[in-house]
Amino acid sequence: MQLVEKHVIKQGHRFYQEIDQLCFLSKNLYNVGNYLMRQAFINSNESLSYYDIQKPLQSSVDYKALPSKVSQQVLMVLDRNWKSFKEALKSWFENPSRFLGKPKLPKYKHKTHGRNIVIYTKQALSKPALERGVIKPSKTNIELLTKSVNIAQVRIVPKLDHYVIEVVYNKEVEPASIDVNKIAAIDLGLSNLATVTFNQAGIAPLLINGSPLKAMNQFFNKQKANWQSIIGTGTTKRIQKLCTKRHHKVDDYMHKASRFIINKLLGIGIGTLVIGKNENWKQEINIGSRNNQNFVQIPHSLFINKLTYKAELIGIKVLVTEESYTSKASFLDLDNIPTYQEGVKHTFSGKRIIRGLYKSADGRMINADVNGSYNIMRKAVPNAFANGIEGIVVCPVKVKLPN
Repeated sequence: MQLVEKHVIKQGHRFYQEIDQLCFLSKNLYNVGNYLMRQAFINSNESLSYYDIQKPLQSSVDYKALPSKVSQQVLMVLDRNWKSFKEALKSWFENPSRFLGKPKLPKYKHKTHGRNIVIYTKQALSKPALERGVIKPSKTNIELLTKSVNIAQVRIVPKLDHYVIEVVYNKEVEPASIDVNKIAAIDLGLSNLATVTFNQAGIAPLLINGSPLKAMNQFFNKQKANWQSIIGTGTTKRIQKLCTKRHHKVDDYMHKASRFIINKLLGIGIGTLVIGKNENWKQEINIGSRNNQNFVQIPHSLFINKLTYKAELIGIKVLVTEESYTSKASFLDLDNIPTYQEGVKHTFSGKRIIRGLYKSADGRMINADVNGSYNIMRKAVPNAFANGIEGIVVCPVKVKLPN
């Protein structure tokens, strides 16, 4: 499995100017290659590949401004972007309803403000430096200590007001003592970031507090609106700094939450993790304008990625499943859970009566998020409760993590 070690390079860092220049040169080459691809596509509907543009650009000033292996990576990134565009365009012609709009051509980077990723493969790193535990990209003065071994590549990634140097390294999966028949499921939400349930008797569901994320976003929205009202359109360094701070705080909380969950799963030997996620749920959510804003600003996909790689590192199998009707069906009544079909209506034994509470057919009450989480598990693994639901705990425990 490939993991990433990150180094944040701020504007006061001694290597910032050199890194900024590298990403500027990468942008120049990216734009030149993109020009060739766009002109061929627009004028003659011809699709150029990496090999079609790499050879004629070899002798160009922009190509030679970077080490050849780095220039090759820049054009490979461009080639991947065009392949993604063409695949999306093909899918759009086949079924436009799957998209919010027609896919657009890969854009140019801004001439002066634009920056592009720079990738150094292992062959483009100093071997003597690596032996000393130091990352030193070829033909640069950059030197950074690293704890990683089995390094695959180093990426310099431009951000709003800083750069992130990502050291990509390989790490072998170390299977833990787990049982694939022991299953956990996660329902993602807003006030409860994650509702975790288990198919093992006697284990209480967990409600991972999502309020800190709401508070972070509310503070960010208020501050950004204030500064935006002063400057009008555009951005400033203050707004960029605000965005960066929010991103780091959210990322940190997601890391802590995912680590807590995986440690819990490991402690009770869970071997399968089911996570509910629907396509376009951010675009189609309708829980009120204020809650809509809070929900779409929480990067659930980032959270799923963090859970996935941490789970797979210890051998836990991860299943991401669509969750239609899981909040409407009754877990206590073991309702059948259909897959969404436009125009088809279904009836269920119970119903959600007030915020956060679900009532089954015989009047029993259950936390609505817990009900949804158990149903997500049943939908992905129909035999998860093959021995019945007797002894399954439905009263959750609220988990508050440090901010």
